[in-house]
Amino acid sequence: MPVANETETSAAQAAPAAPAAPSLPDGPAFPKNKPGRRIRTMPALNNFTPYIMRMRCDATVYFRDSVEIGEAEQYLRAKRAEGLKGMGMLQLFIAAYVRTMSQMPALNRYVCGQRIYARKDIQVLLIVKESMTAAGEEGEVRVTFSPTDTIYDVYDKLKAGVESVRSGGAEGNDTVKVANVLNHLPRFLLRFFMAVIKFQDYHQIMPKWMMDLSPFHGSMAVTDLGSLGISPACHHLYNFGTVPIFCALGMKRRAWELGPDGKVVEKRYIDYTVDVDERICDGFAYAQALKMWKNLMRHPAALDNPPEKVIPDIP
Repeated sequence: MPVANETETSAAQAAPAAPAAPSLPDGPAFPKNKPGRRIRTMPALNNFTPYIMRMRCDATVYFRDSVEIGEAEQYLRAKRAEGLKGMGMLQLFIAAYVRTMSQMPALNRYVCGQRIYARKDIQVLLIVKESMTAAGEEGEVRVTFSPTDTIYDVYDKLKAGVESVRSGGAEGNDTVKVANVLNHLPRFLLRFFMAVIKFQDYHQIMPKWMMDLSPFHGSMAVTDLGSLGISPACHHLYNFGTVPIFCALGMKRRAWELGPDGKVVEKRYIDYTVDVDERICDGFAYAQALKMWKNLMRHPAALDNPPEKVIPDIP
């Protein structure tokens, strides 16, 4: 991973005084349909890095960590008592991520065509099974968040997205419908189609409707392996698309540790992995963001209210 760059760090700290990123239109014209804006003030070394590591799999860095969830479990029980049925660690994990992006926007960048872009929104991708059985079909959930979202906003948006997949079934999911159509093409046509799509993806001229259906375009992909009763996997990043972060949550576990008074106490932990594209920012930015993310998981009360301010990315 590149050494922390003082130029980018100081620019990020001064970001509140910088003008807000220009809004991008959602019209049908391909060149205006990019999901982000190009960052033109990156240090020269950062701009050169995507030419050294051309593919996202070349630039993947794997983090594995665990967080003590004693306070978080009390917090989640209180939320469920308020009527937020099904509120769990996945919702908390994503809410902490959204809040972190509001303060550390460098992690919401992506590399496309050897150029670095700042995303104009926060999009989280999940794969949801229609039913928790071997025969259950999978469907994609794409949820768009705002940097000012609270834990309540995250809960409502995730609930709506998951219910839309499970109520309509996988066959009612547009992503699955397109995949079923493509699956009937002869191999040479499918290879040609994918070559065209990859060319469009590289130059960011892919139609918006196609990006909205793609499980490879977004801010972060996340999978809750704890719901399957297994430890988190270190998932790879896809070379196709724009997703720079892939996270996996594992199952909860107990640990017995010595307390301050020398007595053995039981604590609860959850393990997780975060796999990132190191080209979008330096190591210092990643370290600061991961510490903020973890601290919000440990002490989630701050997620009840919107952030006091939202820090924009560098120009």
